[in-house]
Amino acid sequence: MPKISIVIIAKNADLTIRKSLESVVRFDEVIVYLNNSTDSTKEIASSFENVKIVEGEFIGFGDTKNRAGEYAINDWILSLDSDEVLTEELIEELLALDLSDTSKVYALKMDDYFLGHRLKFRTEKKVRLYNRTEHLFDSLKVHENVEYKRGDKILLSYPFKHLHINSVNQTLEKTIRYTNIASKDKKTCFFAIVIAKPLFAFFQAYILRLGFLNGWVGFAVAISNANDRYYKYLKRYVNCQK
Repeated sequence: MPKISIVIIAKNADLTIRKSLESVVRFDEVIVYLNNSTDSTKEIASSFENVKIVEGEFIGFGDTKNRAGEYAINDWILSLDSDEVLTEELIEELLALDLSDTSKVYALKMDDYFLGHRLKFRTEKKVRLYNRTEHLFDSLKVHENVEYKRGDKILLSYPFKHLHINSVNQTLEKTIRYTNIASKDKKTCFFAIVIAKPLFAFFQAYILRLGFLNGWVGFAVAISNANDRYYKYLKRYVNCQK
């Protein structure tokens, strides 16, 4: 049976990278692509025998994940982030797959965790397992997706854990990083958009996605989402003023 290479891009991920790598020790090859990491992520990753470390530049999430996948021996790529953890049930399901049809892509369920709390009613589905001879990530700077033009998309039964936020300060750090990427070379010239986008982000997270059923955690997530949206469009508005 074809083998699967795990590919992870990481930067300053020492809060979660150990848990992520411990969850994939049963796979023969794990590529960790580091981009300008300054914490202990590299030292932690180096302690795992099945990990191959590659260092390179960050060129947007989609293109960086494609570049990281080029270092894998196997054509079947399971793309993970440095704060994502496979469950034992999902690993068994992955290892039992028939991967003879390279046109297929496989979507995985993702359970979000915020400060150690699982967010109920918020399981997303992401295509993460694909054959690189047939499919690649798109070139979006953020919110990238695997593009597939033919073949079936199969949803696996078991989820993985997304340790999304592990400290309050991390919400601020991620807001700065992601809004910088999402606003670079882009403009928003109507200030009403700067107001409307975060308001809708809060409404979407807290009401439409039933965040209010998660208590204070759901409220904190909704505020965090609104902040992300506000600063992204504020930076784009400032770009327009220039």
